[in-house]
Amino acid sequence: MKDMERLRWRCRRGLLELDIVLGRFIDAHYAQLDEAGLRAFDVLLDMPDNPLWDMISGRLEAVSGEQQTLLEKIRAV
Repeated sequence: MKDMERLRWRCRRGLLELDIVLGRFIDAHYAQLDEAGLRAFDVLLDMPDNPLWDMISGRLEAVSGEQQTLLEKIRAV
């Protein structure tokens, strides 16, 4: 339970769009992520807001295939 609270706190961002998209992703898909997906999500959360939003919106390329797969799931929510 505490881990989910911490995760939701990490998803609170300076950009409202990120708050909304990441919150919806957690509700819809986070529990089904495998270890590689969890690591990729953690890397995304370490990014600054603007580059992260650029990746989610498709303006910036994903670094790895796992990241690309995760971004597609995030975009789907």
